Amino acid sequence: QVQLVESGGGLVQAGDSLRLACAASGRTFSSYSMGWFRQAPGKEREFVTAVHWADGRTYYADVVKGRFTISRDIAKNTVYLQMNSLKPEDTAVYYCADRLHIGAFTDDSGYDYWGQGTQVTVSS
Repeated sequence: QVQLVESGGGLVQAGDSLRLACAASGRTFSSYSMGWFRQAPGKEREFVTAVHWADGRTYYADVVKGRFTISRDIAKNTVYLQMNSLKPEDTAVYYCADRLHIGAFTDDSGYDYWGQGTQVTVSS
């Protein structure tokens, strides 16, 4: 059973940076992609970014493009989310997710494993 453990969330001010990490354990095979989603209070979960595990291709939601960067460390089975120029509207619980099979990176229903989430709060 794959387990995903996120870390790095916290309370920051607008304009600050945070780096989230998501470590995967229990894998016996390579994933297709790993992604980050977020859910703000009263809102649906939304796609943030994803990385193709084999070749490193990345995809971003328009609202974070240019501010957030996803990366992966294959040897450590870890994916990172570097968040710069944070805004109050970035406040949410951030979840990492692991997708085993080919499919749309933005489709959360296609991800097979999820982390427990880490809170990111950006004050104005």
